[in-house]
This record gives sequence, structure tokens and C-alpha cells, in this order.
Amino acid sequence: MARFIIEDDFWSLFPQAKIGTVICQGIDNSIRDVERYEKLLREAEKEAHKFLRLEEFSRNPVIAVWREAFQKFKTKKGARCSIEALLKRVKNGNHIKTINPLVDIYNSISLRYGLPCGGEDIDTFVGDIRLTQANGNEPFIPLGSDENASPYDGEIVYKDDIGVICRCWNWREAQRTMLTENTKNAFLCIELIDETRSDEFHRALKELSDLVAQNLGGMVRIEVLDINNKEITIFG
Repeated sequence: MARFIIEDDFWSLFPQAKIGTVICQGIDNSIRDVERYEKLLREAEKEAHKFLRLEEFSRNPVIAVWREAFQKFKTKKGARCSIEALLKRVKNGNHIKTINPLVDIYNSISLRYGLPCGGEDIDTFVGDIRLTQANGNEPFIPLGSDENASPYDGEIVYKDDIGVICRCWNWREAQRTMLTENTKNAFLCIELIDETRSDEFHRALKELSDLVAQNLGGMVRIEVLDINNKEITIFG
């Protein structure tokens, strides 16, 4: 039985946060309909401009709230929330490239709702997954690299029993647990720290779940964690 657990050291910093998960089982992520997913991403990019109404990029609320959050824990210099990275590409007129169906789907939701989304391959997990503060000794091989880049002591990370799977909360993912065309079981998440956007958060989760089910089949379920519901069973 594998669980997703959010530790108290996380809640001590972000007591109002909500972490929404979409657990996907028995999906087919190998369907490469590039045209379909490019269309999905282009439409999402157009919608994302509603989050960029202020000329000064960092003052836009969906970016400012995460800049403030990242100041509450030790981060690598220049690390930014994943939604900021996507919106910066949109602002600069650079299209988001298709990667594989699951990643394209969650990137489109992230852009449409201005919320950070991520995903990992459940079958690569070792033990439980935890959202917690790092001790600084955990191994971490970033996506696209083969060199270890351990987190800082006190950095917010997702990790399992053998290492970190996402650094600086939602900044950089691990090579080991990335979603691929061969992924059959996936752990997707959407993160919320702005309480005023709870309705949008729940709509985003529902749409993410629906898109996966409609396009990739399998079984999907939504679970939301907060300070009163700190762990779920992923499978088992």
C-alpha cells in the first residue's frame, strides 16, 4: 500500500494550502495525436493571457502569490513556481511544446487556470510519497540530467523512500519518476495557496480528471488534501 502524506513541517509554513490529486490507473499515454494536443495547448495559451493583465510580470497575482510562498523556505537561486515558468513563455510568445498526452493535458489545465500542475509515474515510486521539508541529504537527479543535485535543508520537496521527486515544491522534477509514453498509472496534482481561488481549484481538478478519462481511458479519482486531511492511499 502506497500513501501520499503531507507532513506537519509543510503545514507549519502553509496551513491554508490545498493539494489536489488525480490518481490515474490503467491509462494509455502512448496515443500520439500531436495535432489534438497542440490545439489544446494553443487554446490554453490564449486563455492564459487573462493572468497577465499587469505590465510588470511579477505583480500579476497568480505569480506574486507564489513568489511570496517561495520566500518562506530555502530555495535554489532563481527557482520559480512551475506556473510562472509557463506564463513567462506565454508572455514572451513562445509556444509550449507537446511532450506526451498526460503532460500536455496538465500543462493546458495549468495555463487555463493559472495554477501549478505536475505529474509523476506511480510505478516508479519507492514507498510512500511525502510533501515535506528536505533534510538536505536526499539524492535528486533532475529531469534531463545525470548528476545529483540534492535539495537544501528545509527546502519544500516531494520525495519517496529513495530520493526527491520534485525540488522547490513544484520547480524541478526528477528524471526517475517522469511521465512517459509508457506510463500506465499516474499521480497528478494541482496546488493551491490562495484561498480565494478555491472554486477555480476544484474546477481545474474536475477538468483535469475528465480530460484524462476522455482521452486516455483507465480509471481516475480525485482526492484533496488539506490540514485536516493530511494523507491518502494512492493504491493498494
